Amino acid sequence: MGFALCDDEKLYLTKRKKIVANTLKNVLKLDRDLEDHEIPMIAITATGGGIRAMTSLYGTLAGLKKLNLLDCVSYITGTSGSTWSISKLYEDPNWSQKDLCPPIEDARRNVTKSKTCAITFDQLAFYQEELTTRAKMGYKTSFTDLWGLIIESMLYDSVNETRLSDQRKALANGQNPLPLYLAMNVKSNEFPTLDYKEWCEFSPYEVGLLKYGAFIRSEDFGSEFFMGKRTKALPESRICYLQGLWSNIFSINLMDAWYAAVSSDHFWNRFTTDNVVELAADALRKRRASAPGLSTRVHQPESAFNRTIRQILTNRPLDGEHHNFLRGLQMHKEYSKHDGFCAFDDSKLDSSPNNLTPSAEELCLVDCAYYINASFPPLLREERKVDLLLSFDYGLADKFSSVERTREYCVAHNLCFPNINVCEEEKQNPKECYYFTNCGSHVDPSIVHFPLVNDTFKEFKHPGVKRVTDQEKEDGNVRLDGFTSPYKLLRTSYSEEDFDKLVNLTAYNVENNVQTILKAFREAIECKQ
Repeated sequence: MGFALCDDEKLYLTKRKKIVANTLKNVLKLDRDLEDHEIPMIAITATGGGIRAMTSLYGTLAGLKKLNLLDCVSYITGTSGSTWSISKLYEDPNWSQKDLCPPIEDARRNVTKSKTCAITFDQLAFYQEELTTRAKMGYKTSFTDLWGLIIESMLYDSVNETRLSDQRKALANGQNPLPLYLAMNVKSNEFPTLDYKEWCEFSPYEVGLLKYGAFIRSEDFGSEFFMGKRTKALPESRICYLQGLWSNIFSINLMDAWYAAVSSDHFWNRFTTDNVVELAADALRKRRASAPGLSTRVHQPESAFNRTIRQILTNRPLDGEHHNFLRGLQMHKEYSKHDGFCAFDDSKLDSSPNNLTPSAEELCLVDCAYYINASFPPLLREERKVDLLLSFDYGLADKFSSVERTREYCVAHNLCFPNINVCEEEKQNPKECYYFTNCGSHVDPSIVHFPLVNDTFKEFKHPGVKRVTDQEKEDGNVRLDGFTSPYKLLRTSYSEEDFDKLVNLTAYNVENNVQTILKAFREAIECKQ
């Protein structure tokens, strides 16, 4: 218990600082080594957005890698779809030190393949067997677990045996940024999401609820606890179950499609439609409440395919329910006055200790996009002392929602965050890059924000190199807006051309704005001198 960073993270940062300092000296062409107190804490933060976010982040990282800037970064955070690319990359302990073309090509192959492989009869039988086995082991299984298995089928060639704790190998020598994944704990049926939400952070070292300063080792997540003691140890889950948890907003649409499934011919068509519905909190709560009684809503055809679907759906809750590692703990009588608690308190129940998470039987963990599509919160912890945020928003609509809503949250909680001043004209015609900083502030972090836009990439295939041929001009035609965009939220497959365009666009936007990034690096150092 406590709000301090764990010893493993402190040791990692000691090693990473040396790499960051040396890289900054080289890219900024400094004439001397940086003193320890001058080394800025720089982080990458990415939004969600399904396959679009996953694909875009690969391009972003490729751009940073080409500029030799990845080794200036100490943290990388993601939510929803961006967690898929992050967790996949960290299977290689030295991924950021290598050419990113092979992992991008692997992603390309999986994104462009047909996703019917995820719903064959054999695959459905495998899902049922996996979920049944997990339940017998003592896990609280949910529809979110099924979604995780489907992600694995869509984005991997076979069963992926890696675990979150395995990613420690990628941090052993400080050779990569430390990955942080984000979810929210909610009360599934009692309150709308906006009325009760608590940030839950996942790292290769530990999993914890920020508001309480309560963390457990990542390999113990899913085990049973009481009064801070582990009472029943369960094997650490495969990473696909966490990928499902971090992105379970998509499982809503999947569940609807499976409700209506009467044959395999219609299923995938229903699931991959572009009819993206914004779910109101009350509607979502009603959906959750009805989830356990799924068998009453499913027709009962005789086919083995539909029988297997029905078995998977029956009596399985929608949200990701997990054993509560805070269960049985008592809140200190002055908990509500603690700075750490106040920094992330966000519930109407915060003044009622008996209604808070330590009194709950289980955690109900959901995708952060139900509230805000951003992954800033882990980087707002005072103990991390983040100086500069490289923000990548992969939304198609409001290009500034992630930073604006985070700013509102920070103002309400007295957390450090710069002003976000964007005029209406800029919002209608956004640029590739924005630099938000509170000049002279030695407390507020600065932000270099990259919305997902196709601006100068239409005319230039590389920074300063104009498109000439018809094919080059077509390569610059990335359709991000309108009903014809191939990058809609629920689209699970892209053509090879559309995948390449999105990767190249996001890489280009980084490369084309390198001077803004370097300026932010220099000023971050100056603020610490």
